[in-house]
Amino acid sequence: MVRLVVTNRAGQQVKVEASSGISLMENIRELDSSVDAICGGLCACATCHVFIDPAWTNRLPQRQEEETLLISDSSNYIAEQSRLSCQIQLTEDLDGLEFTIAPEEF
Repeated sequence: MVRLVVTNRAGQQVKVEASSGISLMENIRELDSSVDAICGGLCACATCHVFIDPAWTNRLPQRQEEETLLISDSSNYIAEQSRLSCQIQLTEDLDGLEFTIAPEEF
């Protein structure tokens, strides 16, 4: 199990026991005030946008071009912290990962 520290859209911090081997999005989409994940993890909608805590940004794999193109159009984009949670595969190395759910786009 991988422990996650999630700050949801309501500003509440929630600790989650997550499963490794699947995406971050798959682990958090059922939480209250969490990601919408409309496309189901296909990197096509950006509704699973999260802000990775700066202490963790360098521990994640680099964004691929498709993710960067999609997420950089967001009005909430933060170059160093914005990620699509569907593109982050959880591993035991990410135990303790901290992040915040990005605001909804309107």
